[in-house]
Amino acid sequence: MPLTPPSEAGGVSGVISFTGKAPPRIGLNVSADPGCYQANLPVYTEQVVVSHHRLANVYVYVKSGAPNGLVAAGAPPVVLDQRGCSYIPHVVAVQQGGSVEFVNSDATVHNITTVPTQAGNPSANFSEPANSAPRTETFKTPEVMIPVRCSYHPWMSAFINVAPNPWFDVTGSDGAFHITGLPEGRYTLAAVQEKLGEQDVQITVTRGAVSTANFNFSAR
Repeated sequence: MPLTPPSEAGGVSGVISFTGKAPPRIGLNVSADPGCYQANLPVYTEQVVVSHHRLANVYVYVKSGAPNGLVAAGAPPVVLDQRGCSYIPHVVAVQQGGSVEFVNSDATVHNITTVPTQAGNPSANFSEPANSAPRTETFKTPEVMIPVRCSYHPWMSAFINVAPNPWFDVTGSDGAFHITGLPEGRYTLAAVQEKLGEQDVQITVTRGAVSTANFNFSAR
């Protein structure tokens, strides 16, 4: 995919807000496996993570209006770590043709399973013992929120998103996203949250400018 010269590119930034009372995050007891314990790293549920009315772990991407394309050759994989018997980060995203590197930083064995719905994305099912070499899987087909689980630790949960183009982001605790390098044009921008669903907005990007697009989710 030819890159837009920086002088001609635009972008879009915004914030994902949450209205209403956020569901409480519940602490999980992982003491059954001593290899799960890491000091100062408690394990909590992650289905909805809200801080100061800002929503984390939301996948934001240009859904339509932009050319699709495979990730550039040689692009480094996105790392999904297993640490304290949690997946870190909880939500990741790659461009189609990109890879995810599964790392085990725990002193216990994990068994990674992925459950895609689109052909071309791996239905992984493999174990990673402590101190083992990372394993990399390639995701070839656009898809949102592919579940990742651990067969040995059923509370472990993560999601992999495969974007059709290079214009995407995942919100952190501040709920913010930033997408740069967009050619001038009109696009559909989507925000996807694992429990709260998807919202779409239409945006217009002009040369050399950053547009604003905000989303607001609420408890269901």
